[in-house]
Amino acid sequence: MINKQLLKKRFSKHAKTYDDYAHVQKTMAKQLIDSLPQHLVERQINILEIGCGSGYLTQLLCKAFPKARILAIDLAPGMIDVAQERIQEERVTFLCGDIEEIVLTGSYDLILSNATFQWLNHPRRVIQRLFTLLKPDGIFAFSTFGAKTFQELHAAYQHAKEKLGLQLNSSPGQSFYSLEELNTLCKQVLNSANSCSFEIIKTEQLELESFPSTRAFFNSIQKIGASNSNQEHSCQRPSFLRELMNLYETHYRDEKGVRATYHCLFITIVKGT
Repeated sequence: MINKQLLKKRFSKHAKTYDDYAHVQKTMAKQLIDSLPQHLVERQINILEIGCGSGYLTQLLCKAFPKARILAIDLAPGMIDVAQERIQEERVTFLCGDIEEIVLTGSYDLILSNATFQWLNHPRRVIQRLFTLLKPDGIFAFSTFGAKTFQELHAAYQHAKEKLGLQLNSSPGQSFYSLEELNTLCKQVLNSANSCSFEIIKTEQLELESFPSTRAFFNSIQKIGASNSNQEHSCQRPSFLRELMNLYETHYRDEKGVRATYHCLFITIVKGT
């Protein structure tokens, strides 16, 4: 389970450095925008954005949909502060709150979320609630991280436990869905909770990022507030961390540096009439 209070604290603390390190998240945001239909561009639509963060996707939405009204929500007050400084338009409303707890009303033509759903403890409930807020013919599109994300880190972590003989039931972070698992989850939720028809479009891709060192990779995760926020802690022993970093450097360095894999999943749900 994700510790939401810890998550909120970390994202608020690193809100001002987020954009300097969130390169893959920016790529995902642009792909979300590019996937949206052009017929909505000049319409006066209502948009709901979940997990707006620093406002990067919100700003793209403002440019892509000049007549839209946007409600942008984020868990971390520090992120909301940065987003409000970035975007000062009357048609954009920012709201600080947890989408798993907050009460929303109204209906929306477009619901978007970028690199946020991996932080949900109850994704089934959220998907169901958001779908009910969608207008007929509306679009609910989100990106998140998949099962192959940081596969190098998870492999090095397991190798370090084995090498040091540690019998720990721990991991360096939460587990993620595969694309098929996420697709199945969405279908199950929507089939069981709604009589309305829907279409799901799914895609995935791997993004590789290189860093000068393992320490630089860990630092980049910290600087976007995305450190392990599980209630179940990972192993933090100094000897273990040294072994982990050594194994990572040994096995996952190439001519570009130390590599890290991001598994990017994209789900688009189109609501029927």
